[in-house]
Amino acid sequence: MANFDYDLVVIGSGPAGQRAAIQAAKLEKNVAVVEKKAVVGGVCINTGTIPSKTLREAVLYLSGYRERNIYGASYTVKQHITMTDLLLRTDHVIRHEIDVTRHQLIRNDVELLSANASFEDAHTLRLEDGSGHGHRLITAAAIIVATGTTATMDAHLPFDGKTVFTSDDILTLDRLPKTLAVIGAGVIGCEYACMFAALGVRVTLVDKRNELLGFVDDELADTLAYHLRENRATLRLGEEVKSMESIHDEHGERVRIHLVSGKQIVPDKALYSIGRTGNTAMLGLERAGLCADDRGRLKVDANYRTAVPNIYAVGDVIGFPSLASTSMEQGRLAACHAFGVDSVSVPELFPYGIYTIPEISMVGKNEEDLTAAGVPYEIGKARYKETARGQIIGDQTGLLKLIFHMETRELLGVHVIGEGASELVHIGQAVMAYGGKIDYFIQTVFNYPTLAELYKIAAFDGINRLGITIR
Repeated sequence: MANFDYDLVVIGSGPAGQRAAIQAAKLEKNVAVVEKKAVVGGVCINTGTIPSKTLREAVLYLSGYRERNIYGASYTVKQHITMTDLLLRTDHVIRHEIDVTRHQLIRNDVELLSANASFEDAHTLRLEDGSGHGHRLITAAAIIVATGTTATMDAHLPFDGKTVFTSDDILTLDRLPKTLAVIGAGVIGCEYACMFAALGVRVTLVDKRNELLGFVDDELADTLAYHLRENRATLRLGEEVKSMESIHDEHGERVRIHLVSGKQIVPDKALYSIGRTGNTAMLGLERAGLCADDRGRLKVDANYRTAVPNIYAVGDVIGFPSLASTSMEQGRLAACHAFGVDSVSVPELFPYGIYTIPEISMVGKNEEDLTAAGVPYEIGKARYKETARGQIIGDQTGLLKLIFHMETRELLGVHVIGEGASELVHIGQAVMAYGGKIDYFIQTVFNYPTLAELYKIAAFDGINRLGITIR
């Protein structure tokens, strides 16, 4: 590797790139991260995960949503909530996360290069400064592409930043709309639909699929749909957008959306969220012997290696599940493989967290997976309202579902919807990692009052369905 400028160059400083760079640095490799933006952190910190989740927390607090089951539907912390109110916390968290990320990279002796990177060949990158006039070439033994994604945009739609937005620029709204159409009921679309609905915005959610979040357990997806409707959201599932136009009438600037079915929706604003496209168009992939699919994504093997052996790709740029947590692990594993270091990971136990209102989290198999595979299983369920903690926090509709093998009682899946779901799921994840049975929850004492007790209640429910007794 002495013939190269670096042992590893990572393109992109989001969660996947950051973790890949730090892992390689801990292996005492000479590492550089190339980031085209003036700040590190990628979409995750600057426009995606961190801002949207912080915005969600501000929504839940200022709207008083969590306390409404106790104090009534009219309860609110602040009567007239503005975008300024919502973004105050968001801006603070973004600045903090940028500083933490930058400090972590510098502390691990990772060199930060601010430039636009493109391939000259499989081992050589061309770095251009922001002016577009200066450039230099660097070489690396291994290269990891972690460039992330950008919101997919239809060239025929009027993305004006005033009435029609994508998830990348929704935070630039100058005020809360009275009505909002969300086009696309994927993870991002559902998260923003829930947030605005909780604020009292009349939301219409449009998707050509007939169900929300097709990879989520059906019972949990149905529960989410129920909550959206309870918050006066309209779900137009099985509907497709034909065209969209900005209009100006006596109500001000709005947008008219024409559906293929002939229906029309005329909201104040529209959020277009039909997926994301990999940031690979400017990388010159062909010069490295690579090509992306029609969504700009790179294909990789089980070790996150592309068709060119020394080039890896991790994070959102390789597609599903496109979660910060899984992207971090992909970056770590790619760096280890690049330098011949054995690593252990269990992808089938990667948890999923969806920050809708209420939030959803899951790990392992769902009922639909096991039914298709012909695996004999049983379920155990527990509702938040069955616990003292659920009553204390006012969550009357949360649900935890355990799925286990009918014969061995091995835990096969955990699915949660409700307050703290993304934290609660980790208990089940740990048990699954060691091949545990639901017996564990029955024989374990949990703190009282906590939501963790849901595991014991659900385990007893499952055992009762089997008609047996565990001693």
